[in-house]
Amino acid sequence: MNRLLAGLLAGAMLFMASPMQAGGDKVDYPDGYRDWTHVKSMVIQPGHPLENPFQGIHHVYANPKAAKGFETGTFADGSVLVFDLLNYKEAGKTLQEDGRKLIGVMQKDASAFGKTGGWGFEAFAGDSQTKRIVTDGGAGCYGCHTAEEGHDFVFSRFRQ
Repeated sequence: MNRLLAGLLAGAMLFMASPMQAGGDKVDYPDGYRDWTHVKSMVIQPGHPLENPFQGIHHVYANPKAAKGFETGTFADGSVLVFDLLNYKEAGKTLQEDGRKLIGVMQKDASAFGKTGGWGFEAFAGDSQTKRIVTDGGAGCYGCHTAEEGHDFVFSRFRQ
């Protein structure tokens, strides 16, 4: 478990700090993703190994092709997953959504993204649909996702 968390942290640091390479601009902003299947939600709080940069409320969405992939464990080309990361505020003993930190996108296209397990990775800053923040063609993201090779590089599972 500690090795997995260390790998995730290393990938997160690469995700935020590496120079741009070709590939990232092939992943489109996921218009209408909030109408897709909601896979799960979670909160990363201070003290978690991925606090920086992923502290916040996470919502994961899957387009119809990706939703089928959760049933089989293999995701077809055209599958898209969205990781909607929001800041949160505490109020009245609750955690409430606040401003968006980023929208992370995984887009399956085995021919376009062969070096990253068939997945393209991108993130869009805040509420922007154009400000891309993956700066290494997805290599840092993929570095973390290799821990889930047996589930086609996808961490999320449908919530129980």
